Amino acid sequence: MGKLGYELLKDPFLNKGTAFTAEERKTYRLEGLLPPAVETIELQAERVYAEMKRKSSLIEERRFLMEVFNHNRTLFYRVFQEHLVELMPIVYDPVIAESIEKYSEQFVDTQNACYLSIDRPDDIEDALRSAADGREIRLIVATDAEGILGIGDWGTNGVDIAVGKLMVYTAAAGIDPSCILPVVLDCGTNRESLLQDKFYLGNRHPRIYGEQYNAFVDRFVQAVEKLFPRLYLHFEDFGRADAAAVLKRYRDRFPVFNDDVQGTGIITLAGILGAMRINKEKITDQRYLCFGAGTAGAGIADRVYKEMVAQGLSEEEARQRFYLVDKQGLLFDDMTDLTPEQRPFARKRSEFANAEELATLEAAVFAVKPTIMVGTSTQPGTFTEKIVRGMCSWCEHPIIFPLSNPTELAEAKAADLIAWSEGKAMVATGIPAEPVEYKGVRYEIGQANNALIYPGLGLGSMAVNSSRMTDEMISAAAHSLGAFLTPEEPGAAVIPPVARLTEFSHTVASVVADCAIKQKLNRIDGEVEKLITDITWTAEYKPL
Repeated sequence: MGKLGYELLKDPFLNKGTAFTAEERKTYRLEGLLPPAVETIELQAERVYAEMKRKSSLIEERRFLMEVFNHNRTLFYRVFQEHLVELMPIVYDPVIAESIEKYSEQFVDTQNACYLSIDRPDDIEDALRSAADGREIRLIVATDAEGILGIGDWGTNGVDIAVGKLMVYTAAAGIDPSCILPVVLDCGTNRESLLQDKFYLGNRHPRIYGEQYNAFVDRFVQAVEKLFPRLYLHFEDFGRADAAAVLKRYRDRFPVFNDDVQGTGIITLAGILGAMRINKEKITDQRYLCFGAGTAGAGIADRVYKEMVAQGLSEEEARQRFYLVDKQGLLFDDMTDLTPEQRPFARKRSEFANAEELATLEAAVFAVKPTIMVGTSTQPGTFTEKIVRGMCSWCEHPIIFPLSNPTELAEAKAADLIAWSEGKAMVATGIPAEPVEYKGVRYEIGQANNALIYPGLGLGSMAVNSSRMTDEMISAAAHSLGAFLTPEEPGAAVIPPVARLTEFSHTVASVVADCAIKQKLNRIDGEVEKLITDITWTAEYKPL
């Protein structure tokens, strides 16, 4: 018969709370364990939303929603989907940053996550099996939590980023919450405040790197391949030194995806393609400058570079259009501290008469004269009026994307960029931004939110049980969002609004699944739309 009584009420995947029918209450020994009223999920959702709105701050709203999540997954997702635009920044970024920072001191529930320790690698398989608890796991978001959003290394506290990411997968793309698993790979932390915090729940030693780290991650990947043969594995917020290397190690043998290396690149490329469509320009004519050449910045540059090659430039011609600026200033090929991902885009000093002076963003911009400037630096206010007006002097519609988040780390505000450029700049931000009114035109500000891409990417791959995630599938996803733009409207956004997230997810899933089939990577045959429908979960109570 399965779970009965309180055991059933404590199972968040099966619990219906006051929506259990009279017959179910009798059958599953729930009589007397619930108030007499039998309610619909619609009424439950109305109560949850009303109570949430009575909270005094966004973080308190999130904490209340997490209580619902911990007890009743279906009800949580019903509320989330009904108020998707409002709740996205509360459930995920930017409010999740505060939740992560206070995770240990406010710990109440594991949220069905799996905590793996580098100090106990022999426990990995048993821990994963226990966390799955008999469920077929089809999607894992795993983080080592060294590069959380723009706030850095948060150790085991970073498990919340995996939980939040999976919430978006379900709300946006209908991934069944019973087949997902958040995982934190606890390799220690270099954040001294955590190591000294008596409430900190993670390993109390500095972060481990090198051979021991690689062996730990490899043990994890081998274990999930063995235990969950239909798994799609999403890596999230790994540190600069390891993110791209981990992805590269497994991507040719297993369907893996890194949202920082690939996801941010996809949505940024989609925004650039949107700007090209609005301005009737070609991406192959652009000069690209990245400010902040870490995991995300270098990943975006690589994705845009590959698109230029796909659209006709040679590899050498394409590379000549890229300039990366990091803490050292403009990156040159004689620097000894370049990462493997930065090195292909490093320039020769002989290209510039004043190479030694290009140690700041401003100096680099005026030397390079980019038409596209993307910020992933977490350096607030660095896209200045002088820089923006300079860009407007050498191109008609500069593309300026300050993508750093949370809010206080953004390189510029959308309203300033529109004003400084006198409405010429094509702007997308990494955080939600209100439309900007300027000289009678309402400028819609697209959000380069990875959620517009990665849920559909995962859904499409899972629908056909793809054996890999390829560059072609990723490129197809980026191009698919163009169908949702309104390029003829004044002030049109370069990225369509989050309000249409569920539509985007379905469209992305369709093109990704179709691409996988064309590449003969699918391990399930069938008509794409039916395969996607068959795997899509809805927030409705099911008969037990």
